[in-house]
Amino acid sequence: MTVHSGSCLCGTVKFEIEGNFDSFYLCHCKHCQKDTGSAHAANLFSQSAKLTWLYGEGAVTSFTLFGTRHNRSFCKLCGSALPSSPLEGVLVVPAGCLDTGISMVPTAHIFTASKAPWDGDFGNVPEFERLPE
Repeated sequence: MTVHSGSCLCGTVKFEIEGNFDSFYLCHCKHCQKDTGSAHAANLFSQSAKLTWLYGEGAVTSFTLFGTRHNRSFCKLCGSALPSSPLEGVLVVPAGCLDTGISMVPTAHIFTASKAPWDGDFGNVPEFERLPE
């Protein structure tokens, strides 16, 4: 069985996930853009994996946008996105909160009708290994 570990940015929350992910979606909906402050969210989904909070569970809080199924769990101290189960039987794990690598590549881009106008082919944009001077 695969075991993944993860944590929040400040280290207050640590967790393990035992099991496999079914899908890996890059969501371009307006809600995910607001949540991440970026072009899309990168979330792993599983209907069978089990989440165990190793420590800091008391620092985890959730927000559900009224009138939607949009849910976000995060650390109360640093705001880092954390796993949640917004729908019964479905675990949603923000890919960036994992400390262990995953070999899975994104399954699909979803809600592309809401894609940010500045999100596109970045083939000609310069790349830097660190903050440019």
